[in-house]
Amino acid sequence: MKKTIALTHPKLQPARLVDSIKYDIKKYLNRERRKTLPAGMDYWTFDCRFGASVDVAEKIFTSEINKHIDAAVAQELESFYVEILARACKHKPREPGFDIDEADKG
Repeated sequence: MKKTIALTHPKLQPARLVDSIKYDIKKYLNRERRKTLPAGMDYWTFDCRFGASVDVAEKIFTSEINKHIDAAVAQELESFYVEILARACKHKPREPGFDIDEADKG
């Protein structure tokens, strides 16, 4: 998903528009997570970018998307750019002799 999203609409209230945008992004993430994983891969991860435009978009974590949308609304931007690219990943195996209890103590 690579999209420039407008924060203004002639008929919708700004708060309802923001809720709709957040819901659409959540729906997209869930749809991508439901896709079948390629052989040998364990989970889907997402490479995300967010900014006022394509040129100034910065990398962010998936969990920070809603915070950045709220910040864009607070800055009264007319639109923002969001990019979410799904990528299949494989968990890295733990090193032999790794003890989770010892890691918590340190």
